[in-house]
Amino acid sequence: MSADGIGGRLVVVGIGPGDEAMVTPQARAALAGATDLVGYGPYLARLAVGPEVVVHASDNRVELERARHALGLAASGRVVAVVSGGDAGVFGMASAVFEAIEQGDPAWRGLDVSVVPGISALLAAAARVGAPLGHDFCAISLSDNLKPWEAVERRLVAAAGAGFVMALYNPASSARAWQIGRCFEVLRAALPGEVPVMFARAVSRADELVTVTSLSAADPAMADMRTLVMVGTAETRVIARADGRSWVYTPRGVAAS
Repeated sequence: MSADGIGGRLVVVGIGPGDEAMVTPQARAALAGATDLVGYGPYLARLAVGPEVVVHASDNRVELERARHALGLAASGRVVAVVSGGDAGVFGMASAVFEAIEQGDPAWRGLDVSVVPGISALLAAAARVGAPLGHDFCAISLSDNLKPWEAVERRLVAAAGAGFVMALYNPASSARAWQIGRCFEVLRAALPGEVPVMFARAVSRADELVTVTSLSAADPAMADMRTLVMVGTAETRVIARADGRSWVYTPRGVAAS
């Protein structure tokens, strides 16, 4: 029970990019102690759940409703784990939970709420190819469900001009097929064509596919909602490996301009 006398607890848990080995011990412990699991259906399907645990699955476009439902369960005395893929604080459910608390029932501010970090897709993808995030970087979602596309383009231009490696989340879906192509058009106007681009699809899962190419050759058709796209900088280097694949890294130092 919290200091304000409200029963139950809520923990927001990041379960990593897909491989069970990338679920942290802290996340496993939080999931094991929950009476209820709340989350997007495909993420919940990745978990081994006992018959005593109540599972509340929902669609991927109802984050605030999901958060409110979870908070209501916790306020009723349940121990609730809100499940996010990757890290819950990177385009995940942690933000939705705190937004719901700020806007919702004042009693929710007395709940015991915590966040358990997970391995984000950008970290898993970077590790697959080497060290592309070795210097300054940023993460940008290409989804315009919650922000106007004009804001996405402004951020792409600003990040390219500032010399950030970019990790691009939500690059394409069946309902949003054009954004990644437009993204490459914007970046080609701001960056050299030889800048490395990495497509990491289903990273850490059985059907993983990682491709290293250049900005000039990057094909939008290679991206879907299971893909993390990384765009390097003029300093990012590609090293040819003996097996035909490549390592990619960004040096930690930047030459003075």
